[in-house]
Amino acid sequence: MGRAVNQLSDKWVKKTDIPPGLYGDGNGLYLQVSPSYTEGEQPTKSWIFRFMIRGRARKMGLGDVDQVSLKDARKLAQAQRLIVVEGRDPIEERKARKLALVAEHEIQKAQATTFRQCAEAYIKANQAGWKSVKHAAQWEATLETYAYPSIGNLPVALVDRNHVLKILEPIWTTKTETASRVRGRVEKVLDRAKAMGLRDGENPARWIGHLDQLLPRKSQVAPVEHFAALPYKQLPAFMTKLRKRDGISARALEFTILNVTRTANTIGAKWSQIDVNEKTWTIPGELMKGKKGKRRPDHVIPLSDRSLAILADLPREGDFIFPGAKEGTGLSNMAMAETLKEMDVDVTVHGFRSTFKDWASEQTAYANELTEMAMAHIISDKVQAAYRRGDMREKRARLMQDWADYCDRKAPAGNNVVQINQVRERA
Repeated sequence: MGRAVNQLSDKWVKKTDIPPGLYGDGNGLYLQVSPSYTEGEQPTKSWIFRFMIRGRARKMGLGDVDQVSLKDARKLAQAQRLIVVEGRDPIEERKARKLALVAEHEIQKAQATTFRQCAEAYIKANQAGWKSVKHAAQWEATLETYAYPSIGNLPVALVDRNHVLKILEPIWTTKTETASRVRGRVEKVLDRAKAMGLRDGENPARWIGHLDQLLPRKSQVAPVEHFAALPYKQLPAFMTKLRKRDGISARALEFTILNVTRTANTIGAKWSQIDVNEKTWTIPGELMKGKKGKRRPDHVIPLSDRSLAILADLPREGDFIFPGAKEGTGLSNMAMAETLKEMDVDVTVHGFRSTFKDWASEQTAYANELTEMAMAHIISDKVQAAYRRGDMREKRARLMQDWADYCDRKAPAGNNVVQINQVRERA
């Protein structure tokens, strides 16, 4: 006599007063009624398929009664029973199918995620730890210019060595420093994409043991990059135009030129660094440019009369001498460059340091080590370094005043400031 099957009926299954327990329908299909632990709620009912596989009793859920009818539950149980007859475990096979679906979804996700999306996500995730907004802007600008045209819309999983070389080879010998930065940034984006499971394999932008075998070392091909500088004979005319401009950016630029400092020193300058009685501006050593891990000495700048006049005219509000738009911050690092752009002058802020050096070398008798000290350059020669210990404060004060006087002199005829789109080649 065969086993009883189809023991349950739709009408009975739908009853609301069935006591908790297991109720067999036959062929391994059971109705499982679970008690409710919330007062007033009905017991929950679901379908269970029970079977033996390799001597092990197992049970497999087939869905709730509200979602799977008795008729469909019997079909599902029959399908699982056929799998068991073949010696396979339907629970393990269902897990395998789910994992396959997840893997397929991840593959589709990787195929749909572009390099640009990964790069933007990298910048967003890391910019909080970067020192300035400028760094994030540089990332975006270099990738936008050099990487995105080739691989921006390419799935990040498909970026390979040929794509990376297509980006780097055209600029490796002409814009070597920029190309090196682009390579490093592409490498970081691809590393993050791999960590997120969006790509596999070696990083095609890796330098050591990979691209270093395909491209010449940076030191072999890097051209010397110079900052666009204004010829010193044109400086008085430029300073006359600059002093006619209002605004904190114009005063910051003039102060930078007069004191031969870098942009970062000026926008980070604080009132606490100024000694009006001693007529000095002391930039802390940790803020000075130098080798990483090596602390520079404080850089003391003797202030000229014009520098002191600029300070005297500025409102003393907050810590920063040249405050930015956001309260409690210094001026933007692009503010002075924007002033030059508005003045239609084809030079950089940093280039005025070269202007000072040319003027000092060609128009004065000041020693080279003195002008190097004024520019806060590291003097490597031991003799010059020993000479520097004396600080030469009085001589440097005369140098800075002479420089300020030259900036303030009447412009010679025929020495107008070179405009943008005019002659770019300078001696």
